[in-house]
Amino acid sequence: MAKSDSTMDAGGAAGTDDPANAAPEAAPGAGKPAAGTAVEPDDTAASAALSTAPVEDRADGGTAVPGSFGGVRKPGALGAAAWAAREGLGWARWFWRQLTSMRVALILLFLLSLATIPGSLVPQSSVDEVKAQAWKDTHKTLTPIYEKLQLFHVYSSVWFSAIYILLFVSLIGCIIPRTWQFVGQLRGRPPAAPRLLTRMPAHATWRTDAAPEQVLAAAEKVLRRRRFRVERSDTAIASEKGYLREAGNLLFHISLIVLLLAFAAGQLWKSEGGKLIVEGDGFANTLTQYDDFKSGSLFRADDLDPFSFTLDSFSGSYERTGPQKGTPRDYAAHITYSDGSDGTTRKATIKVNEPLETAGSKVYLIGHGYAPMVTFRDGKGDIAFKGPMPALPLDSNVTETTVAKIPDMRDKDGNKVQIGFKGNFVPTLDLKTGTMLSQFPALDNPGLVLTAYKGSLGVDSGVPQSVYQLDVSKMKQYTTKDGSPFAQLLKVGDTMTLPDGAGTLHFDGIKQWATFQVSQKPGDAWALVGAVAALAGLAGSLFIQRRRIWIRALPGTDGRTVVELAGLGRSESARLPEELAGIAAALQPDAPPAADAPDSADPAEPSEGARA
Repeated sequence: MAKSDSTMDAGGAAGTDDPANAAPEAAPGAGKPAAGTAVEPDDTAASAALSTAPVEDRADGGTAVPGSFGGVRKPGALGAAAWAAREGLGWARWFWRQLTSMRVALILLFLLSLATIPGSLVPQSSVDEVKAQAWKDTHKTLTPIYEKLQLFHVYSSVWFSAIYILLFVSLIGCIIPRTWQFVGQLRGRPPAAPRLLTRMPAHATWRTDAAPEQVLAAAEKVLRRRRFRVERSDTAIASEKGYLREAGNLLFHISLIVLLLAFAAGQLWKSEGGKLIVEGDGFANTLTQYDDFKSGSLFRADDLDPFSFTLDSFSGSYERTGPQKGTPRDYAAHITYSDGSDGTTRKATIKVNEPLETAGSKVYLIGHGYAPMVTFRDGKGDIAFKGPMPALPLDSNVTETTVAKIPDMRDKDGNKVQIGFKGNFVPTLDLKTGTMLSQFPALDNPGLVLTAYKGSLGVDSGVPQSVYQLDVSKMKQYTTKDGSPFAQLLKVGDTMTLPDGAGTLHFDGIKQWATFQVSQKPGDAWALVGAVAALAGLAGSLFIQRRRIWIRALPGTDGRTVVELAGLGRSESARLPEELAGIAAALQPDAPPAADAPDSADPAEPSEGARA
């Protein structure tokens, strides 16, 4: 609690000025020696006591050294070491008090919010390496500066981690003492009623013929029904309510710590990988199965959840007419999956924003495209390659660039040759447009345009290569008899015959493929719990009002009982007078106002008084 409970006892007895305790007024010029007169020894001692200059020689043999916390330094090495220890301990305590203050916690929370801005504006290497590299290639001047500032991996940078850890420590340092203070308040009792209840911000009073004991007994029942904590004395009742306000505040701050821990766990033990799967193919959750994989610093291969699935089929629908022609309306990957190595197989459908949740992991549908199925026979008629050609979409109408590499084949003379195919696959081809770009993403008029190269594919160099790119720097393109580049448009069922009897490529058919992202973040469940608890705690701290109600019943000079009610809230609230009026009205059947009492007040309308 920011303030002590003594602030809620305002309205008690007013202090009185005691002339005996008042300091006598100093006469003008008092305390100043007259010109030419000697200063008395007492004046010298007083002047020395008021001086802030360091005293070189002390009676205890020490020396006052300028500093903040060290105090007097004793002679010798031990004295200097003790002084340095006191100085360091004092600074450490000062730093801890500053770090664990609510002001610094709010500043760190604001800095953490600002620190996330570069992570949203600058491409992050951990999220999209290709996009980050493209940004670096475009901004040659800024890239070295950004790299030194660690802006391409903000959330794992030193400065972001420093703010994160300091905020974590600050919140813990704020919560622990406040929790103990709150426990002490729960064990305490409401303070006794102040002497002058009529000086409270909200109060009411009336006279009744009921006995004081009867009034207090009825008041205690009323307050307990309203869930007040009640402490009764001989002449008054003290009650308090709204302790959950501080509980909500503590819950909110504890939830922030849970969120920070969940975020840290998600970054340290997370794993995220991508996989392209063609219809009919499967996937098992092992490192070797991924096309790309990223993980946290504490992740181990054994942490991967055991599951597998097969892509049975893929379906997609598109807008056929109107200004949104070609816009996807529905993507659905129909799979068969199983948990564990010997789990029961089940059917499921994965859609965009509708991932498959299995074995602690989530499988998201990321992309879609087409895989031309081909069979290549070498010059001897043997099958050198059979399967889907790797293809990547170039535009929203799924125009794809496709590549095939055949590193081990023989020509008609039996010589080993390396051949590569490169071209485009177009799901909806319209030659009237004069381009080889697809006009619609569905398979309305598919076509495969390929050209072929021979030479060195570079696969024997030991340098990793992308299956989606063909390096033709050490290759020569096939040509026709007239010397023009060799290329051919293929429909499903067509065959391309390479010059010089190098081989044939048959366009067998088309299968669809889908790219999936498999994510495992162990902190997601705790993050959800922390977020819900933070909202609940924030609501409690905002809407629950802590207040105290006092009721006193004393015999009056006329023999009737004087009933006084007063209320005090921790913060200004219009509900306090209404609540006090409700308590007064509930007490009225057991303590009705005397009809002939001239100074009786309507208990349903308590008056507003000034603060004491």
